[in-house]
Amino acid sequence: FFDQFSLTAFMGIPLIALALTLPWILYPTPQNRCLNNRLLTLQACFIRQLTHQLFLPINPGGHKWALLLASVLIFLITLNLLGILPYTFTPTTQLSMNMGLAVPLWLATVLIGARHQPTHSLAHLLPVGTPTPLIPILIMIETISQFIRPIALGVRLTANLTAGHLLIQLISTAAFYLAFTMPTVSILTMGLLLLLSILELAVAIIQAYVFVLLVSLYLQVS
Repeated sequence: FFDQFSLTAFMGIPLIALALTLPWILYPTPQNRCLNNRLLTLQACFIRQLTHQLFLPINPGGHKWALLLASVLIFLITLNLLGILPYTFTPTTQLSMNMGLAVPLWLATVLIGARHQPTHSLAHLLPVGTPTPLIPILIMIETISQFIRPIALGVRLTANLTAGHLLIQLISTAAFYLAFTMPTVSILTMGLLLLLSILELAVAIIQAYVFVLLVSLYLQVS
C-alpha cells in the first residue's frame, strides 16, 4: 500500500520533478491586458478573495507576502488535487518536500520579526506576569515550541494527505475483491468510496489553505 508514496522514475526522469513542474504549465502566464475568459476571471476572483481573507488581520507591512503566499497556495492546491487522480504521483505526501517548504517560510517570518520588531518577538517568549522561578522554564518551553512550528507544518500536510490516499486505496481494494463474492456489499463500498473521494477533494484544498494560513499567522505573531 505504501508503494504509491515511493519516489519512482520514468525513463530516467524522477516523477517528482515532473509533478512539481506540472502546476506551472497548467496556469496561463499573467498579462496586462484583460482576458475574456470565465475560467481566468474565476481564478483571479478566487485568488483575490483568499488573499484578502489571509491578510486582513496583518498590518500593511506584511502585505508584500501576498504574492508569495498566494503562489504557494495555488501550487499546493494543484498538487493535492492532481494527486487524487489515478496513476499520478503526489509530491506533498513526501515529508522532505513539505519540510522544504515549511522551514524556509517559517525561518523568514522569524528573521523578519527579529529584524523589524525585536522587542515584540522576544516578548512572546515570556508572558506578562510570570513568576520569577518559572521564567527559565517558560523561555525554554516557548523556544522549543517555536522550533516545532515548521515540523508541525510539514507533518500535518503529509499525514493528512497520506492517510486519505491510504484509506481510498484500502476501500477500493475491498470493493474490488467483494465484487466477486458479495456484489451488494461491493456496491455499498463503492458508494462509500465515492463519498470519501469527495471528502478527499475538500481535504486537499483545506490542507493547502491551512498551511498558508499558519504561515501568515506566524508572520503576524513575528
